[in-house]
Amino acid sequence: MIFIGGISSGQRELNYKGSVVICGGCGSYGRYQVFMTYMYFSFFFIPLFKWNKRYFVKMSCCGAVYELDSQTGAAIVRGQDVEIQERNLTLIQAGKRNPYEQDEFGEKRRYKVCRHCGYQFDNDDFEYCPKCGKSLKSEE
Repeated sequence: MIFIGGISSGQRELNYKGSVVICGGCGSYGRYQVFMTYMYFSFFFIPLFKWNKRYFVKMSCCGAVYELDSQTGAAIVRGQDVEIQERNLTLIQAGKRNPYEQDEFGEKRRYKVCRHCGYQFDNDDFEYCPKCGKSLKSEE
């Protein structure tokens, strides 16, 4: 008797129609791209059941990746109209924003980055991070 089956992993992009949000990491406007990852067992190349479902959100602006809580992710899979809020997200990977982006006059501008939370901003006058509130002065 030949047994053809196995365990594998999969990823699926979920249909989330949220509005444009301001990214907590880079401060730009972006959209949430929601994904589900899972493990599955297949028998004769037919997937039978899935487990270890995890939900992730990738920002379209900077590429930051967040893990989405499982209740909100499952509601999106069921097609419910839910709004993803910041409290539902846990940062997994910080986004990559070009620190030398051009301003409205075409001149390059250097962004400062908070060493505590990774937030990027272009105002040199701040002594405290506008996102997390921690001191921006280097500790000596």
